[in-house]
Amino acid sequence: MIARAATALTLAVAAASAWQPARADTPSFDRPGIAFSTGTLPKGGFAWEQGLPDFERDNDGGARSTTYSANTTLRLGLSDRVEVQLATSPFNYLRERDDDGRRSRHGAGDTGLALKIALPSAHERFSWAVLGGVTAASGDREFSNGATQYSLGTTLGYDFNDALSGSLYFNLDRSDGSDTWSWSPSLSYAISDRVGAYIEAGWAHADHQATTSVAGVGITYMATARIQLDASLDAGLDRDSPDLQGGVGVAFYFE
Repeated sequence: MIARAATALTLAVAAASAWQPARADTPSFDRPGIAFSTGTLPKGGFAWEQGLPDFERDNDGGARSTTYSANTTLRLGLSDRVEVQLATSPFNYLRERDDDGRRSRHGAGDTGLALKIALPSAHERFSWAVLGGVTAASGDREFSNGATQYSLGTTLGYDFNDALSGSLYFNLDRSDGSDTWSWSPSLSYAISDRVGAYIEAGWAHADHQATTSVAGVGITYMATARIQLDASLDAGLDRDSPDLQGGVGVAFYFE
């Protein structure tokens, strides 16, 4: 399985490298980071965003768990302001250690379908978008939400200058009668034409549960005009949050 995935990834890199973009600006990708970008793909544009992998680690009273996930998002532009997204995690690996010993499990995650709309703006430095979707509990038990989840989120973005930009993200998830509110501010800086970096913080509050909070950094590198590499790391700010979460990934754009 790993060999087949590596072969497919190599072929995709080669195809994206050889296929030069017809437009000067590559649309923004949604990974990495908590928030999604305010940009959408042009009509007929396609993007594949892949975790290689993403991970989450938590240590709770001596019991440690680490989950690795091959998070996958496929995006297709329906018009210059509307795109459809298919998100899933075809392979996950969970490793646990506690007083009873060590265990590991693997399996697929849930699958979601979403629609993203870039909303009009009267100010050239301000942009915003909404993303609404539904995620079916199609994954294996250890990697599934266990119920259908409905989501609605928005990201507000502002370009302070050609290098520095900020965003504010809000999201509501509803599943099995319970609501989870999430919000996240971030600042991004273009170090060069190819390299970008950001800092972010994030909070999430579910009904009848404690609020969790994280903060961290990420970096992106445009290997070509169509291929972005990324790395990110967030740390939990309280005992109820995951100790660490982040990952490395790649995103391809085809037009």
